[in-house]
Amino acid sequence: MSEDIVISAEGLGKRYRLGGGFGLHNSIRDALVAHAGGLFRSRQSNGAATGAFWALHDASFEIARGENVGIIGLNGAGKSTLLKILSRITTPTVGYARVTGRLGALLEVGTGFHRELTGRENTFLYGAILGMSRAEVGRKFDAIVDFSEIRDCIDTPVKHYSSGMYVRLAFAVAAHLDPDILLLDEVLAVGDFTFQRKCMDFARQLEQKGSTILFVSHNMSSIKSNCPRVIYLKKGQVAFDGPTEEGLSMYESDSQLAPTWWFNSADLGVLITGVELFGEDGNRKTMFDFGEPMRVRICYRALRPIRDPHFLCSIHNSEQILCCNFSSYSDKMDLPQISGDGVIEVTTPPLKLVSDSYRVSVAVREKATGRLVAGQMGTSFHVRHATFNDAYGVFHESAQWRPEKSTAFLTSKTQAR
Repeated sequence: MSEDIVISAEGLGKRYRLGGGFGLHNSIRDALVAHAGGLFRSRQSNGAATGAFWALHDASFEIARGENVGIIGLNGAGKSTLLKILSRITTPTVGYARVTGRLGALLEVGTGFHRELTGRENTFLYGAILGMSRAEVGRKFDAIVDFSEIRDCIDTPVKHYSSGMYVRLAFAVAAHLDPDILLLDEVLAVGDFTFQRKCMDFARQLEQKGSTILFVSHNMSSIKSNCPRVIYLKKGQVAFDGPTEEGLSMYESDSQLAPTWWFNSADLGVLITGVELFGEDGNRKTMFDFGEPMRVRICYRALRPIRDPHFLCSIHNSEQILCCNFSSYSDKMDLPQISGDGVIEVTTPPLKLVSDSYRVSVAVREKATGRLVAGQMGTSFHVRHATFNDAYGVFHESAQWRPEKSTAFLTSKTQAR
């Protein structure tokens, strides 16, 4: 392997048994994993197992020193599984991965923390898990706490922490490991915007020092601005490995009508079979001018009769920020019941969204039970304007301005007294 290659995966796969059980290893011998000099390999055969599924399958790639690589894919594609294997949290079922250098990983919120211990105690515990000595954590402790911005709570048990506080402290510890390789798995999504920006700035500093960063995110804008290369996982396999623009195009195409992360598929009562966008002239389009209305045609299949359905059509921008919701309930549309196949159409008011990429998603709520019975991502579109971009926020409306002389203002104030 070249000295410039710091991560190398060959035929990497991870199989899980459906329904739990005692794991996939039938003996102690099966559980033994060779790991020396950063190499860890599974000796278990890759034969099919009854009641099992492959979270990751036959993944092969190499990542060079100093690369910033985005790992993208729909929910359940194997992104988190891949990072857990690379960070040695879990072992592969087949294949191997070789990691060279000091590795810092920020994966699931609270990974490596003990709920009953304080923030101070968990700082030393998590530092040890990441490979830092107690003396090293002690030297960096004040810097870690200052970075996390939770000094007032550092001696409080972390079971009382919010998810955002967990992330602040975990990222601060991982960052001060001074890693050669940093793995980030979406956890920054639970932090506030200011801290997210602080973390991304820190990641860029590591990149400038020559560190390698693997970044898992559903925020395609962050991937586009930070990663020149993406690895696109699809159903546990590497579907694409190359330039970001090309990979994101594949992802966008595949994500249409995919389930949303906030919908529980066990409650599925309505299947969204199509979402199409039209202009005022009735022609399909995905590029709209600022101030132009948009027609959204939603095709659905009610898997059972749904009484008093409430349709929601949502628009998110490229930063995954909810820009607006169009609601059949709020707009007082009378729809007593749906069953079987059907179509519903909503025409938006003139779009005052700034120039950016957007995605439409659709949800359906059943009034009788109050439950969501559908939640799927639709198609993407773009709003075009020469001036109004994200520097103006998410929308722009003209305001009324009136100059007023300061002397007249002062005179009126004096008279009022």
